[in-house]
Amino acid sequence: MAHESIRIIQDEHLALAAMLKSLTRMVDRDPGNEAELFFDVMRAMLFYVDEFPTRLHHTKETELLFPRVALLAPETAELIARLDQDHLKGESAVRELQHLLLAWELVGDSRRVAFNDALKLYLGFYVEHMRLEETVILPAALRVLNAADWKELDAAFAKNCDPLSGKYPRDPLFDRLFTRIVMQARPFLN
Repeated sequence: MAHESIRIIQDEHLALAAMLKSLTRMVDRDPGNEAELFFDVMRAMLFYVDEFPTRLHHTKETELLFPRVALLAPETAELIARLDQDHLKGESAVRELQHLLLAWELVGDSRRVAFNDALKLYLGFYVEHMRLEETVILPAALRVLNAADWKELDAAFAKNCDPLSGKYPRDPLFDRLFTRIVMQARPFLN
């Protein structure tokens, strides 16, 4: 049986992976004569990565989903502890990426490699994190959670309003951010 919260988690994972891959593609391009626009869109993309997953998606996993699964499927407890630590590490890693991007913008191309290397590490880290959630934690949740658990989880995750998924309630703040990213990134991603 598919639950709305699982669909939302998977959709949000796809949206975040797409944003991270777009960031990687942007780095592979040269800002050229449009450095101001290039760095503006990169900052907006990193702001999305910091703002949405950290403040909405991760919070609901850490506070609602993970504790229930760990309690009812104790074999997942160690992995869940690691995933919770990943959420914390991810927050500081995004902030470091924002700093490295600013250094690249202000100091110049000599800082590009440091940003690129950190972004690649973050992408690998996050892809593995999402894989573990989807291949271990969500299947365990399907086995052990009851109808009342799913009702609460579905209601909580339905409030996330991720503009990149395009399927759930919209938030004007994130809509503006998404529109800005799409419009500004287009020349660099084509």
